[in-house]
Amino acid sequence: MSLQDRITPDLKTAMRAKDQAALRGIRAIKNAILLQQTDGSGATLDEAGEIALLQKLVKSRQESLEIYEQQGRDDLAQPEREEIEVISRYLPEQLSDEKLEAIVKEVIAETGATSMRDMGKVIGAANARVAGRADGKQVATTVKRLLS
Repeated sequence: MSLQDRITPDLKTAMRAKDQAALRGIRAIKNAILLQQTDGSGATLDEAGEIALLQKLVKSRQESLEIYEQQGRDDLAQPEREEIEVISRYLPEQLSDEKLEAIVKEVIAETGATSMRDMGKVIGAANARVAGRADGKQVATTVKRLLS
């Protein structure tokens, strides 16, 4: 079932419940999908593309949240937190630090990486293996820690 097929009934449910946070988050997803479909590239949105789209939405909201919190604007930060929570429901379950570390160790062993020079190769392979179940920044930090 595609992301668009999953969010349509959720949008209706949020409308009936008058859940404003869920409405904002789901509408943001729906708008991002629509923009992706009508960007002129003609590319269809597969599961990996859906995950990347959702991660991009979460990341942009996290960046905004950090700025609002630094400026002491809780009135603006709260809607961002709520939207992050709603959008995150559609992402695959995130890996724990231990599981991520185990995956990165496997990738390091497979690639034969021994130093920080091999970091790019390891990060690329690890990101492909975790496929949306971990943030890229978290993967990079784990790789740095294990290679140094």
